[in-house]
Amino acid sequence: MNNNPNPIITSPEVEKQKNLICKAINRASFATLATASPRGLPHVAGVVYEVVEGELWVHALRSSRKARSIAANGSAAVCIPYRRLPVGPPYTVHFQADAHVVDMDSPEARRLLAAGKLKRISGHGALDMPDGCFLRIRPQSTVHSFGPGAKVIDLIRDPLGSGARSVQQPFEASTPTARVAS
Repeated sequence: MNNNPNPIITSPEVEKQKNLICKAINRASFATLATASPRGLPHVAGVVYEVVEGELWVHALRSSRKARSIAANGSAAVCIPYRRLPVGPPYTVHFQADAHVVDMDSPEARRLLAAGKLKRISGHGALDMPDGCFLRIRPQSTVHSFGPGAKVIDLIRDPLGSGARSVQQPFEASTPTARVAS
């Protein structure tokens, strides 16, 4: 049984774990985004995201609670659930993040839109919404996970002590998608 519930991996399995985490983030498109108001009131919402250059991009309304909270304090937390096994809880990747509100007509947003990198979040009339904006979410240095890298038999035998993993800085900022840092 593992006595450290969420060890930072420092062995040769680091690169493998980073790859598993980046693969999970790139494959998924749904996450829960947690923010806090200036008064400290928590809020969580399901969002669809796109990974671009190591960051998650989300379309939102500027008047929404999540956009107002990010504008006020510049931080958020993200949890990405995904199904790996037909039974049991989903695997997750989760992290704290620096977050910013980006105007839809900003040069950065226009560049990404022109390159087709925000297709998943810019369809269905999103760009026509007068109150629309993007949220740019950059994971902080440590990304945590439950499930990826664990053996299924270990998860069955010891679900609380075997599935948690953490990695330092799994992303490169200049890549088109989240990738393992060298």
